[in-house]
Amino acid sequence: MRNIDYSDYFWQDEAIRLRAIQPEDWESHYINRFDTSVRRLLESAVELPPTVAEAKSFAERFSDFSSNRLMFTIENLNGENVGGINLNSIDERNGTFSIGIQIDRDHRGKGFGTRAVQILLKYAFFERRLNKFNDYILEGNEASAAMLRKVGCVQEGVRRQVFYTNGRYYDSILYGLTKDEYVERQKKDISIC
Repeated sequence: MRNIDYSDYFWQDEAIRLRAIQPEDWESHYINRFDTSVRRLLESAVELPPTVAEAKSFAERFSDFSSNRLMFTIENLNGENVGGINLNSIDERNGTFSIGIQIDRDHRGKGFGTRAVQILLKYAFFERRLNKFNDYILEGNEASAAMLRKVGCVQEGVRRQVFYTNGRYYDSILYGLTKDEYVERQKKDISIC
């Protein structure tokens, strides 16, 4: 295959690139399923033990953007897989959507997740004409709460005791960001530079 010129590629910034999931990405999905504390925060439950068959099926099922859940692999600019992100719960009629993300254990705390979310927000607001990003985190998920605030989300509410895991009920903390709020924040960020 010829070398790809990424100099004008929408799906990247100065540190990361989003690409379609490929069938060979199954291994990262499989390995991430062993990170129970993070998966509990992501899925609000303890999942059954991972299987190679499930991981391969997952990578195959989402490799062509044919569902309402658009799955991407996040890689650094050296081509190393650092995590996954998806645009989901897309409601074209009402203009709402959500984002799911998991950064591999060895790559957390480096800003890759925030960068990936910024790329998907730009796509959702300016290419898909969506208007409102809605998300929630499980009570205690401080890393995700910080990231959501960093991209401009505001806490909109709390749904009390809606998830049962680890022997108790947890709150769901609701966050949101409108397109207008996103645009305003981008203007402020540019004026600071």
